[in-house]
Amino acid sequence: MTPLIGGMMLLAYLCGSVSSAVIVSKLFRLPDPRLHGSGNPGATNVLRLGGTLPAVLVLVFDVLKGTIPVWGSYFLKIDAFYLGMIAICACLGHIYPLFFGFQGGKAVATAFGTMMPIGLDLAGLLIATWIILIGATGYSSFAAIVTVGLAPIFTWFIKPLYTIPVLMLSILIIFRHRQNLLRLWHGTETKVWDKTKRPKE
Repeated sequence: MTPLIGGMMLLAYLCGSVSSAVIVSKLFRLPDPRLHGSGNPGATNVLRLGGTLPAVLVLVFDVLKGTIPVWGSYFLKIDAFYLGMIAICACLGHIYPLFFGFQGGKAVATAFGTMMPIGLDLAGLLIATWIILIGATGYSSFAAIVTVGLAPIFTWFIKPLYTIPVLMLSILIIFRHRQNLLRLWHGTETKVWDKTKRPKE
């Protein structure tokens, strides 16, 4: 691994460590998403706590902090495998943010952001899949798990070179949702539009 790759992995982790949910919540004078609602500092919890505008801002910023380091690395001609490692570092920064006590979110939006440089066709498929599933079920976690599970398959048909990096990323995100999987199995998962407080994750 070259110093350039190591530097980009560190940069990706630091970008991921900027918790958009906490910052936006402070700007809008909302409750700390780490301590209220689901306890998950992500767009879905901010939607429950503060409404559409703060949630959209969190979503956009979380996507960008995944896209920027990976896209930059792509233009630096970094190998596909290491692009995957850089993407994972961005997601690990979101999950375990250095600047926010290592209390992070699920990294779904950040993972999506890291996949965007592969192509708009992949991004379109992922967005369409997520929208259809969340509209049909109301479960953000279910939509996220299935969408990231399908991401390596979509990638195989679009740009096979990136299938393994996307697969590694998908495994990380699904593992991060293991508690959601249990709640879905037991029928206790909260839907997106349900503002009822549930135990902190």
